[in-house]
Amino acid sequence: MVSLWGWKKSHSDRPEEPSPDQNEQNENTPSRDQQPDERTRLLPPENNPGYLSPDDPAVSPYNLWGVRALRGLSLAALAISFVWWTFLLVSVFVTPPLMHSRGSGFFAFAYTTLAMGYLALGLLFFAVPSKPMTIWGIILVVLLLVDMCIILAVPRIRLEEGWVGIASVVWAAAISVYQIIQNRAVQWGKREEEERLTGREETRRPLREWLAVLAETIFLAVMAVAAVLFTATLILRSRDVSLAAPGHRYFVHGDTYQVHLACVGNRTTDADTPTVLLEGGEGPVEHTLQPFLDDIYSRGAVKRYCYWDRPGMGWSDNAPSPHSAGIAADVLSEALSLAGETGPWVVVSAGVGGLHSRLFASRNLLQVRGIFLIDPLHEAYLGDIAQPGRGFLLWLRGVVSPLGLDRLAGAIVRGRSREDRVAGRSAYQSGRFIKAKLQENLVAMTMTAAEIQSARHIQMGHTPVVVVSSGIEVRRDSRWEERQEDLSHITDNLLSWDIVHDAPHEVWTDGKGRQVLEKRLTKLLQESETYRL
Repeated sequence: MVSLWGWKKSHSDRPEEPSPDQNEQNENTPSRDQQPDERTRLLPPENNPGYLSPDDPAVSPYNLWGVRALRGLSLAALAISFVWWTFLLVSVFVTPPLMHSRGSGFFAFAYTTLAMGYLALGLLFFAVPSKPMTIWGIILVVLLLVDMCIILAVPRIRLEEGWVGIASVVWAAAISVYQIIQNRAVQWGKREEEERLTGREETRRPLREWLAVLAETIFLAVMAVAAVLFTATLILRSRDVSLAAPGHRYFVHGDTYQVHLACVGNRTTDADTPTVLLEGGEGPVEHTLQPFLDDIYSRGAVKRYCYWDRPGMGWSDNAPSPHSAGIAADVLSEALSLAGETGPWVVVSAGVGGLHSRLFASRNLLQVRGIFLIDPLHEAYLGDIAQPGRGFLLWLRGVVSPLGLDRLAGAIVRGRSREDRVAGRSAYQSGRFIKAKLQENLVAMTMTAAEIQSARHIQMGHTPVVVVSSGIEVRRDSRWEERQEDLSHITDNLLSWDIVHDAPHEVWTDGKGRQVLEKRLTKLLQESETYRL
């Protein structure tokens, strides 16, 4: 009996073999003499074995250093994107060295904004990875890669966007790829921590997480729609740039950008026969004055004429900011010299183009033999051009121009052609045109106002001048008539000043206006042939 009891006692004192579950728990549970590490510090103490509740805040992917490193990398990428975004914002107003884009620069700004928004969204919902985020991320990557291929494959778009635009779209595509990797990594870390700290992967989501998934899905869907519109606009641009320009493009301003210049008619050996030099008004010259003058040329009233696109209009690149009317006049002189055109000239212009032609005439006194102004803009109205509200709206239009909402609607619904978009009735929708108008707004009351005041003092006193004004504008504003009369006295040699009663601001669109314009231009050309300094 005693021996049996002793046998049992000896066996009961022997420690029990741990079960496999206990072995796993012991491995994850720090001993008294072992310091807790990253994988064990959140587990319950040894005297309280078990798992954490799935709702415990300690059950988080942030426990892993790799996940925390990804978050730090995202913050660094967001900071870099913000600095680049700031540079692009400033470059619209004042172009930093080596950052000039021959296009508008609004596409680079749009891609950087997209990348910055994507990074901010990823950080906001960092700990709530989801499958919709991965799916939308893949869609964004595909679209941005297509955009990158279009920009790199189409030579003209590649030149317009330059290294700034290429770097911006590559950065946006890289951020999209990174966001997919980040989402998958956080999702893996979240699952790992749930299995380690709670014993199983958590398949349910609280209401707060479902709302976060819904919000991130909506935001990513909006970004994907924006990327689709970017791609569609780039496809439209790739078609538009294939339209051949009449005449030639010439590198100007230190070979930083090109302007378009075209001349119609044969050169004459008679140095007394002037060439008409056409300056557009508020829009591209090809859509305004050039068709009218070409009609006069076809009937022999004009022997030869030249026309050009100011920077940002028609086939011309955008100029660096700031860009004033005086700089544009110097650029025109440079382009004419490169084309071998020496004049003499009779400058013809309309609207705001009157400021440009007057500046050109004051800076080319020996070559200009006549000034023809069609309802010109007086410098007193430069304050209207320079209004801050107008400038803000132009900037806002430029920011949304890469979406191409109006251009795409015009092409799909209204049947607008590439001729309409490049130098026609829809040219005002392009980012290049908008930036040119914004540049005009920014310096109207500073640089341009000072330049036009100097032109008044320099202008040759005996140069013949003709002014034809809109009767509708005169009746609408009494000050308009006074200022039209003032412009008729920019020299001492006024040939005529006519007010066409029923003509609008674009006088040539009225039948009577066309007759008056042709008659006065013919008279000015005859006068300029006998004009001597």
